[in-house]
This record gives sequence, structure tokens and C-alpha cells, in this order.
Amino acid sequence: MARAAGRKIYAHAKLRRLRREHGLNQVELARELGISTSYLNQIEQNQRPLTASVLLRIAQVLGVDAEFFSEAEEERLTTDLRAALGDEACGPGAPPPAEEIAEVARDHPEVARALVALHRRYRDAAERAAALAAPGDTTALPPAEPHDEVRDFFYGHHNHFGSLDTAAERTAAELGIRPGRSAGALTARLAARHGVTVVQAAPDRTAPDRTADARRFDPEAGLVFLSPWLSDGQRAFQLATQLALLEHAPLLDALADGAALSSLDSAALARIGLADYFAGALLMPYTKFHTAAEELRYDVELLGSRFGVGFETVCHRLSTLQRTGRRGVPFSFLRVDRAGNISKRQSATDFHFSRLGGTCPLWTVYEAFSAPGRILTQVAEMPDGKRYFWIARTVTRGGFGHRAARADFAVALGCELRHAGRLVYAEGIALDDPRAATPIGLGCRICERRDCAQRARPPAGGRLAVDPDRRTRVPYPVVGE
Repeated sequence: MARAAGRKIYAHAKLRRLRREHGLNQVELARELGISTSYLNQIEQNQRPLTASVLLRIAQVLGVDAEFFSEAEEERLTTDLRAALGDEACGPGAPPPAEEIAEVARDHPEVARALVALHRRYRDAAERAAALAAPGDTTALPPAEPHDEVRDFFYGHHNHFGSLDTAAERTAAELGIRPGRSAGALTARLAARHGVTVVQAAPDRTAPDRTADARRFDPEAGLVFLSPWLSDGQRAFQLATQLALLEHAPLLDALADGAALSSLDSAALARIGLADYFAGALLMPYTKFHTAAEELRYDVELLGSRFGVGFETVCHRLSTLQRTGRRGVPFSFLRVDRAGNISKRQSATDFHFSRLGGTCPLWTVYEAFSAPGRILTQVAEMPDGKRYFWIARTVTRGGFGHRAARADFAVALGCELRHAGRLVYAEGIALDDPRAATPIGLGCRICERRDCAQRARPPAGGRLAVDPDRRTRVPYPVVGE
């Protein structure tokens, strides 16, 4: 509610949708809320903001959290719509003005989502057509990219699933989970309840020194193969994931089915993501982990040592602490490679990079590759003036041995600047000094910043790099200069 108190909240589209979902007309809802029908109509017509008392009453009557009416989802949808309409495929001219795009996302969110989905499908079709080996391929196109669809599913839940946290906390108590010693208890549980034996051996016996799958389950033989190169924490995580798939399949299925995903691939991927969520919640039970995070001021390395897991696993878990009444800092968590490909993206906040056109090279997550193993910090300011505090560090994945393939990633954890004082990493940083902030953007294609020396391409509808009279330059360089 602290954020709500700082600015007016207009909830017209969301409130209208909620009312219809509950099968109420304006007269009935107004009666339940204890307000006049004309007042409710003004709220739904965007003529009156919500007061704190009405907001709380709506939350009680319609069964939603007050945070449901935050602008985070609207801002994220605006970003996606701007990216779609700013694509070259939409024509050579400039996209609609930013304020008009924001109005569509605010007043007609379903229309905005349909346009974003349509653009994704166009992009899928264009990429598929470019890769065709021969003309005439009429294979049906996938309706959407599964990874993006599943990321939207997690984002829609603010990266928090209370039922999974509760089930994992209960299972952890039953097993007597102890940090750094969880693998043994999980192995025993799999054997006793499910008749599954854990084998520490690479499934591919012909190449034991090569990187193998971390886990492979053979249901017919009742065997779980674990890579011999996993650390204790990684072994426990893989076993906890397998336990989730075997022991909590109905819960995983219910959550995935309730997401209304468009393909079997998306549903399967969501189920795996939910099982991984359960594993993290089992090794780091919510109440204990939240208490430790607050006590240690979100020191990722100390939390990893206390709970026997790695840096990336702790960062991922920190982004899920949104239980009502015991919320942690709302974080965004990302993992990227050197080429800028985002392989993990979870968020409990409204920070959002465009899916299209790359991300911002000034973002500290990319600087992390130049300082392997060190935790870097950054105060970042978006074009709309919002500021975030980020930490980033590299992690290495892969097997052991000279010939083993390895992969380097940078993981980043960020929150709104107003939460930064709760983090140990903010000590000694002038958070209130505007000069300490690095201006970043959503990717060059839709970034409004014209004075950025790092700009890689002009914005959608932008001008040429050099004016014809050669006296006025804009930041985007031309070939040969």
C-alpha cells in the first residue's frame, strides 16, 4: 500500500474485467463495496481514482491482493506493444506516439495482448520462412514461442506460487532437510515412496569425460541418473526436482493447466519450471530463507553458504519471496550469455526489457564478463526516470576435464531503488545522487535516448545518422566514420 499512497491509481479496465469475471453488474458491485453506482461507473470510466478505503474493500470483496492494481503489468504490456509496433515489419514510418501506445495498453489490455501475440506469430513465421530448405512447406506454424509464453506465465504470478511453497515447506519439515546434507534424505525418500534408485553415473558411458545431462530419469528401470560432476547442492536440487515430478504431479499439472498455454510444448516447459521452483523452495524453505535473507541483508554468497546451494540458485530463490504478510525485496532475476541471449528471466517487479532488438549494452550484467567471479553493482535509470539497483556476477556451467564443454553466463538481480537500502551491496553507494545512476534503455530499437554514445541503431522512425548539411550529428554512426 506504500506505493499506492504515493500516486493515484486508476483501475478502470482491471476493475471492469474483475467485475465481469465475478458475474456482477455495476449496481451489484457498488452495493457490495458500499459506494454509489455512479461513483463505481466513474471509476470504471477512468474519471475517478481509487481511494485507499475503496481499494481495500475491492480486495476483500473480489478476493485479490491490493497489488493487483499496480501499474507493473500495464507498463510491461506497454513495453511489449512498443517493441512490436516499433519493428521494421510494421512499416518504414515511425510507430504511434508513446502516449497513445500506453493508452491502448491501459484502456484496452486485451487488444494490446492480441497485437503483441500477432506480432510474435509473424516473427515466428518470418524466421521459419527464412530457414526453409525448399519452397512449398505448409507445415503449421507454432502459435507462440514456448519459452516466452512460459515466462509470461511466471511473470503473471509475480514469480510466486504459494501452493508450491507450502507443499515444499511441509516436505522439508518431514524430511528434516539440513543445508548441505539434503541429498541423502531425498535419496531415501525417492527409494522408500517411489521405488527409485539414484545412480551417480553419466548416462552416456562412452564419453564419461564429456558434459552429460545433469539428471535423467528412467521410469521403467526406476533409476535416476545424476551426473558425477554435480556439487552436493546441485545433486540435492536435481533430486528435489525429480521428487516434485513424482510426488506432486497433480499440483504441477493443475498449475500448468490453469495457465491456458497454447501448446503441449509450453505446458511441458511450464511443468518443468514449476518442478524447479519446488526444488528451490524445498532446499530453501520460505520462512527460514526469508528470515535469513533479511538477517543477512540479502548477501547472496552468505545465503548460499548457509543453505548449501550456488549463487545462481540463491538469486533465483530471492526473486520468489512474495508471500502475503512475509514479502521479501521484489527482485528481477536474469541470466544472459556473452551474446546477450537471455536464458532465464523471472521477475517479481516491473522491470522489463524488450524481447526484440537486443538489450542495453550499458547494463551492468554485460560488464560482469570482464570481471569474472566479482559481484558488480549499478544504479540504473530507465528513460521514464525509474531507477533500479542491480548486482551481477558470472557463473560457469559445465563438466570437468580438459575436453569438457563449459558455458559462462552472467546472472543479475535487481530491485527498485527504493528497496536498495535493505541490501548489503548498497553500502557506500550514493543512492540518492542522480549522478550515480547509469542511463540505460530497453534496447536501441525502442529506446528514446538520443544522446547515447553506445547506440547501435537508430530508433524506430528515427532520422539518418548524419544530416545532409553535415553540421548536425546524432549518436548513431554511419559506415566508415
